[in-house]
Amino acid sequence: MCSNKQGITYRDAGVDIDAGNKAVELMKDAVKRTYTEGVVGDIGGFGGLFSLAGFDMKEPMLVSGTDGVGTKLRLAIMMDKHDTIGQDCVAMSVNDILVQGATPLFFLDYIAVGKVVPEQIATIVAGVARACEESGCALIGGETAEMAGFYAEDDYDIAGFAVGIVDKPRLLTGADIAAGDILIGLPSSGVHSNGFSLVRKIVFDHKGMNLGDEVPEFGKTLGEELLTPTRLYPKAVLPLTRKGLVKGMVHVTGGGFYDNIPRILPDNTSARVNADAWPVLPVFKKLQEWGHVDTKEMYRTFNMGIGMILVVGPDNVEAVKANLTKHNEPFYEIGRIEEAQGERVIMEGRDFVD
Repeated sequence: MCSNKQGITYRDAGVDIDAGNKAVELMKDAVKRTYTEGVVGDIGGFGGLFSLAGFDMKEPMLVSGTDGVGTKLRLAIMMDKHDTIGQDCVAMSVNDILVQGATPLFFLDYIAVGKVVPEQIATIVAGVARACEESGCALIGGETAEMAGFYAEDDYDIAGFAVGIVDKPRLLTGADIAAGDILIGLPSSGVHSNGFSLVRKIVFDHKGMNLGDEVPEFGKTLGEELLTPTRLYPKAVLPLTRKGLVKGMVHVTGGGFYDNIPRILPDNTSARVNADAWPVLPVFKKLQEWGHVDTKEMYRTFNMGIGMILVVGPDNVEAVKANLTKHNEPFYEIGRIEEAQGERVIMEGRDFVD
C-alpha cells in the first residue's frame, strides 16, 4: 500500500494539462482570423466542421493532402526560431492539392512535443494561421500532443492536413497534356522544405558551419537563409485554374525535377527543361559548391529556384503570362512537352553539356 497522501499526477509523468490549455488560449485569436464562411462552430469541438452549402458546382470533389516539414525542423529547433515553420507545414499540403486544381477549404495541424511550452506552441500555430489566411483556407482543427519520454524536451514534430474542393470538369489530371505544350515555372523562395538531410550533411558534417555564419551571397546568416519558408502558390495559381488555362501542374518537392514532373505526364510524352531559363538561387549554388554535388543530383533533390510548374497549351500561354503579370507573379518559360524521348525528363543547358 502506498503511504503517500498524494499520488503521482499526470504532470509528474511529464504531461502538463494546464500548459496545454494555456497554449490553446494563446493561439485562439490567430486561429479565428482564418475562419471563412464555411466554418461551423468554434474552437474546442471534438471535430472541425465545414459546410459546403455555398459551392455552386456540378460535381464537387474533395481533394486532400498531408505532409510534414521534415528535418528542416532541426534547424528551427537549433535556432529557437519557430515563427516560420508553420508556413512550411501549410505550404507542403496546400501546394499539393493545388496541383489538381483544388481550392483550399480548411487545414488541420498536429504538433507532437517533448514538453509543452505554451508560448512556443502559440508561435508555431500563429505561423500556421498566417499561411492559412494567405491561402484562403480555415484552420479548423489541430492537436498538440505532449509525449514525455518519447521526444526530448526541446524536440517537436509537426504535420498538416489540407482539404480542398474542385468541380470534376476542372480537375487537373494531366491527361490532356500533349507535345507542344509549354512549361511555365513559378519561382521558389529557396530550399523550401525538401532535401534538408543533404543540406545538413553538407553544411554541418562536410563544412563544419554554424547557422549563425554570415554568407555574403545570401545577405543574411546561413540559418536565416535555410529557414526561409516555403512559398504559397494559391493566389498565383487559382485564377488560372478557375479559367481553365492550365492542363497540369507540378509541385517541385522531394525528388526535384526528375521525380515530380513525370507524375503528371501521359505515357507518350517527355518534358524538355532548359535549366538556363531561370536564375538559380545563390543558396543552391553554394550548396553545390560546398558539397561538390553533381548537377543531376542537385536537380533530382532540390527545386533549384522553381517551386511550381504549369503545363499550358500553346493557345493559352499569352493569357497565362498576362494573368501572372497582372498579379505581380514572376514567371519563366522553362521548357516544353515533346513526344516520348525515352527519358521522361530531359534537362538541358550549360550545366548539362557533356
